[in-house]
Amino acid sequence: MFKDTTLLITGGTGSFGNAVIERFLNTGIKEIRIFSRDEKKQDDMRNAYNNDKLKFYIGNVRDYDSIHSAMHGVDYVFHAAALKQVPSCEFFPVEAVKTNIIGTENVLNAAVSQNVQKMIALSTDKAVYPINAMGMSKALMEKVMTAKARTVDEAMWNAIRQCDCFKGLCDSPVCGTD
Repeated sequence: MFKDTTLLITGGTGSFGNAVIERFLNTGIKEIRIFSRDEKKQDDMRNAYNNDKLKFYIGNVRDYDSIHSAMHGVDYVFHAAALKQVPSCEFFPVEAVKTNIIGTENVLNAAVSQNVQKMIALSTDKAVYPINAMGMSKALMEKVMTAKARTVDEAMWNAIRQCDCFKGLCDSPVCGTD
């Protein structure tokens, strides 16, 4: 599935990135992009793995331009960047919103604009019955994902309905029947 593809992991220097990176390095993946705002953790990871498949991008999911440029040519995205510590999110709930909700929307919009094949966003059990700022921000992140998926699907189906694919005259890249 991943052979000769490019994978991007947002928040890639965190626990998820560190847990999966070795498994991904032992596959046919062409390139693994680690996107995070922590240059020290990136340097540690670069030195620990010393692997040419790994490429490092400094940026923040809150900044659309940084995630958009890092996503150029990417096939798959694992979105793990988030504020995940309950106390931090309780003390700074607006920061949780900026990273967990707005950041996710930035990643989604960049993925759509860069024609990414699939995006997987990590969430938390605390989003099921949210009782704190972190859980609520992750629950809302899931709603952003759902709403965006519906919007993209609806736009794609509208484009297919409007094309001439059933007449054999279609050259639309959306329906792929040219």
